[in-house]
Amino acid sequence: MPRSNDQMLNVADFLLCFLQVQNLLQQMQSRFQTMSDSIITKIDEMGNRIDELEQSINDLRTEIGVESSPSPSAPLKAKDDTKSEE
Repeated sequence: MPRSNDQMLNVADFLLCFLQVQNLLQQMQSRFQTMSDSIITKIDEMGNRIDELEQSINDLRTEIGVESSPSPSAPLKAKDDTKSEE
């Protein structure tokens, strides 16, 4: 049974709409990937800058004869330890 002109227009409209939605989704995916890459790059740069800053601080401490600070992951000693010894 042949399709009527109205059915053909509906199919054509559907395909056009589908292609537009597909194109929009591809654009959104591309933009999301670009933003994601940018964020990761900025995080990496910030990590490098923090490492450089930490190294500069340690170099300065060494120059003035102060012992290097412990790793940030090491637990800190409580300031009130001297009071508990009394």
